[in-house]
Amino acid sequence: MIQATPSGQGLGARVDNIDLSQPLSQEQYKTIEGLLGKHGVLWFSKQTLTSAQLKAFSSTFGTLEVNVANMYQDPGIPEVMILSNKKVDGKPLGLADAGQDWHTDMSYSKMIAFTNVLYGLEIPHRDGKPLGNTEFSNMRAAYAALPDELKKKLEGMTVLHDFNKFWENMRKQPGCTRPPLTEAQLKAKPPVSHPIFLTHPITGEKILYANPGYAMRINELPEKESDEILNFLFEHQLQPQFRYRHLWTVGDVLMWDNMGTIHNAVADYTPDEHRFIKRCQVMADRYFPLAA
Repeated sequence: MIQATPSGQGLGARVDNIDLSQPLSQEQYKTIEGLLGKHGVLWFSKQTLTSAQLKAFSSTFGTLEVNVANMYQDPGIPEVMILSNKKVDGKPLGLADAGQDWHTDMSYSKMIAFTNVLYGLEIPHRDGKPLGNTEFSNMRAAYAALPDELKKKLEGMTVLHDFNKFWENMRKQPGCTRPPLTEAQLKAKPPVSHPIFLTHPITGEKILYANPGYAMRINELPEKESDEILNFLFEHQLQPQFRYRHLWTVGDVLMWDNMGTIHNAVADYTPDEHRFIKRCQVMADRYFPLAA
């Protein structure tokens, strides 16, 4: 039977007694879905998966995205993206700077993301401690802690999200090798708007859906007021009591709820300290089918 042990932090739980290389039963699927809604972040240790098995497990939860950047994909399996700073003959094997800054994936898409599934194959260490760890913050707790008057003011408002904002911010970082997005890529992912407060489809709780990586402005407010409120929200949502940091171990499968969390990959390793992770992104089309 699947067992879950809470992290004791602002979110997160370790899940034991399941082999993700095997197809999920309906009971296992519903259990994991419920745990993801409750804890926000789940990790399954000591897993051994092929890329095809990672894709199969991830696709149990919805349609898989093929990233618009269209690079660093597992050969023959475009739904599996490679996150790595490793190189072969001077050519990068994966996207080396993925996720370095607070965001939630696919808020820039008409169809938002439900979950990310990452599988750690190489984890850098220094002085016996893992590097490149992943931080999370709980957007249900962040919403609940907002001042009541701000909740009332913002209820029903929407936020504009732009994929190119995060991409260009990453291009400004030292050593970044990302090219600018092409006109075709920009056209494929134009800015989109989503409610600033979502009702979580699993728990029914309200969540704050505005992240510094992609959120541009609150559409219904003047630009100055929008900037002030977004800056307040971005600071508010990172309070320590909302947080969890996952310390990676080889064989970990890390799965998180993109609707109810934001995350950041800690860039504390050098080009010679190798990190190699495979990733699938799962759309929320099972929960918001009319938005597809």
